[in-house]
Amino acid sequence: MREFWVASGHHLTQLGVDTRMRVTDELILAWLARPEVVPPEEACAAELALFGKLKATPQAPVAQSEIDAMDDEDARENWTFLITLRDTLVEAGSIEAGYLALLRDRVRLPVLFYNQLVQLILRNALDGCDDTRVLRAAELFFRPQRAFVKDGGLMLADDELVEDLEAEKHSSPLTAMLGGGVEGLDVLNEENGWTYWSRSDAHSMVLPFGSDLKARAALGAVIERFVMHLLGQAVVVTPLIETRDVDLRWFVGLDPVGTDIGNALWNGATPKGTLVGIYALNFLSDAALLPAAVGHPVYVLVGMGDDNVIRCKPQNLVMGLPLVAQPPARAAAVPEDV
Repeated sequence: MREFWVASGHHLTQLGVDTRMRVTDELILAWLARPEVVPPEEACAAELALFGKLKATPQAPVAQSEIDAMDDEDARENWTFLITLRDTLVEAGSIEAGYLALLRDRVRLPVLFYNQLVQLILRNALDGCDDTRVLRAAELFFRPQRAFVKDGGLMLADDELVEDLEAEKHSSPLTAMLGGGVEGLDVLNEENGWTYWSRSDAHSMVLPFGSDLKARAALGAVIERFVMHLLGQAVVVTPLIETRDVDLRWFVGLDPVGTDIGNALWNGATPKGTLVGIYALNFLSDAALLPAAVGHPVYVLVGMGDDNVIRCKPQNLVMGLPLVAQPPARAAAVPEDV
């Protein structure tokens, strides 16, 4: 089986019989090794002591007093976030259940933490997938994408990578002369798709979202896998080419701009931002649906802001679908800091 997204830490988890991931000491040690977590040289004794304790026993109980004893306010906040994340996942019994608990309890954590969890969950949900378009489309869920137009089609490139390339291009006349920057990135296609496996952690391939119908459909496939894996609901998600006869009584914004566009259209106002994708999500069973949602598709909206960046919030799919056991179906109810 081909490997991808090694940096997610999927290989450091332990799968249960329910195919959900258990937190292991190895995974926690990987988190402790991240540069955002490793104490700086000037760290106080309390922070160094806690770091050393967890390096020796990653799942050791941590009292709030151990964090409160730290001199630096940022360090106290960062360690509170990390221990909250660890304890929630361990107590929930799986990473997937812990993610759901964090969302439903509206726990405030850095976006970076939520993105890491989504990547880990998708790595598990997509295990065995051999369609590189689907894998590349899944990156939208945990890495912001910079949109640009090439050959008349909308292209999506990793925003962090584009920023690095632009900085290099501006600092090096030679790089600019040789055509460096986003223009030099490979666009995923039938011929080069096989190279994705060796470069998945580099996030260096461009998704031809606007010019390749298979690439657009791939995002729908990611939504299907994500919803099934986390919520146990089988859905079919179809990209729409045009928006005629769309009844937005049920919609979810896959990103904040998509949510704003849906809210504006619902209220009869002029939407801000650009709608770059719309999908019809249909449940294969009505058993778990709110009565008012039966017989109606849920429209998933993908929007782009003025900075040409798409910042997906896949938690809206968890919190915003019209399920009996879920909160109200309006994605706008999800706090923007989650």
